[in-house]
Amino acid sequence: MRRAFPLLFIVLAAPLFAVSCAELKQSRAILPVREYEKMIVGRLDAEYVGTDNCVSRCHRHDKLTDDFRRSVHGEQLRPEDGLPLVNCESCHGPGSLAIAKIGDDVEKNDLSKVKCDTTTFLDIMNLPPQAQSLICLKCHSTVSTPILTHWNASSHALNDVSCFDCHKLHQGPQQKVSREQMSELCFGCHPEIKAENNLFSHHPLREKKMACVDCHEVHGSVQEKLLKGSTVKETCTRCHMEKQGPFVFEHGDVTENCANCHAPHGSVNNNLLNAAMPFLCLQCHAGHSADNKQLFVNRCTDCHSQIHGTNSTAPAFNNNGTLRQ
Repeated sequence: MRRAFPLLFIVLAAPLFAVSCAELKQSRAILPVREYEKMIVGRLDAEYVGTDNCVSRCHRHDKLTDDFRRSVHGEQLRPEDGLPLVNCESCHGPGSLAIAKIGDDVEKNDLSKVKCDTTTFLDIMNLPPQAQSLICLKCHSTVSTPILTHWNASSHALNDVSCFDCHKLHQGPQQKVSREQMSELCFGCHPEIKAENNLFSHHPLREKKMACVDCHEVHGSVQEKLLKGSTVKETCTRCHMEKQGPFVFEHGDVTENCANCHAPHGSVNNNLLNAAMPFLCLQCHAGHSADNKQLFVNRCTDCHSQIHGTNSTAPAFNNNGTLRQ
């Protein structure tokens, strides 16, 4: 009799559990995104009023507003109502409290230099770098994939670099650094690369014919040094296609890594070489000697012109090491 009651309870309660599980599986929105943004700002009593209401009380932000409307963010409109997908409050948070004490007389506000209460906004510049990036990632984590797929594990994110360190949204409608300015931006954190680029032999960054992003995926990569491409050679042969191959006779041990011989950012030697010839080649190859047993110390490329690989089946040298005539 003692065992009958628990069994009867389970039988009678089973439909109730089934209903509860079915209810749990229902798809429901927890909270609108705007409610979460209010929580981030820390002002649950503020409301969203729109960019036009924020900037219509004075002319202080006219240029910022105009630049933003002509930017890639401001040009995105919702098709159903024509309202912008991104506005000032998307980053700064709800703005009703900021303009609550400002009158509607624009001229009077300009004369008295009335300012909006920016303390009610999200204090973006004093947030940790990771939190600053989250403001951007709440939209760009979906619309910018696969570019940002590796951002959280990238060397930039792990070294406290935020989106705002490179992207300046209030310096004009172009909200990302131009190719002409990119090298100087990167040199701000990588001064050793700037020094290498000032050497005699260098890639044409100083001449503005090339940018850092031609080789590096700044938002994250599965390769070392944030390189684009599956290997170092694949990155280099995006521009140096004649070195790509495949060749019948490959240059052994350097088929995947051009940096074995070349310094990518700058060198005191011709062609970005790590060392001058023949000393670069002698690190791996024994030198040739003539009949008088003297070592050849001229440039190896005077004879071996196709050092990256060749399809020629005729060797340039005889078995005894002398140059074939």
